[in-house]
Amino acid sequence: MVGHTDIVSHRGGALLWPENSLEAFRNSLALPVEQVECDVRLSADGVPVVIHDHTVQRTTLGQGAVSALTARELSQLRLRHAPHASVPTLAEVAALFSGKLTQLQVEIKGGPQDGSRPAALNRSLAVLDAAGIRGQSHIIAFDAGIAADAQVAGGLAGVIWLFERHLLEHVGVDGVIALALDHGFKMIETEIDVLDAPLCSRFRQAGLRLGAWGASRADALAKAFGLGLDAVATDDPVLALRLRA
Repeated sequence: MVGHTDIVSHRGGALLWPENSLEAFRNSLALPVEQVECDVRLSADGVPVVIHDHTVQRTTLGQGAVSALTARELSQLRLRHAPHASVPTLAEVAALFSGKLTQLQVEIKGGPQDGSRPAALNRSLAVLDAAGIRGQSHIIAFDAGIAADAQVAGGLAGVIWLFERHLLEHVGVDGVIALALDHGFKMIETEIDVLDAPLCSRFRQAGLRLGAWGASRADALAKAFGLGLDAVATDDPVLALRLRA
């Protein structure tokens, strides 16, 4: 029997609304999805802000690196597809979830080369605490060390370690499982295109819960539901809800 798959509105539903915008998060919260995902980086003055790329030019009308701009400067940049809106802080996003049942996924971005990830995690947790939503939030990260630190911090709804196709190709399924178990992860997530029934079975036999991202077309969503994944991150949560129903 195929289990229930949680729907995660990826970047607030990036196919439907401007990604990582307050508009997207408000609209996602109006849907019966279980979780909503956002990306967090630190501004130049150390404020957790919600933006995916390390530079601002793809999603805003500005230029430059996120880490070179203050939170105030970022708040003055207009979003490229929503000129009425700007880059939100994590505090602004977290406030939307206070008192709601919907869970928030916070992906810690930033590279190990700039040393920002530990600070981004700690400051993000402080923001979640201030909003009173740590218990309904997940920390997700590609950096296994950051995910492990989030587990040690505790008090979260969950921690998810993300891994890409190239890691699976490099270390194999046994290597991925070993890395996950060595860090004590209970849930992992990868690209939907990588997964098939035998691979899912291997992960589940190891006691791991499993999610996927990149499922925004009907065929990919049908695959995610057919595999009985624990969660699927999608840029089109409306389509996902229709197909799941």
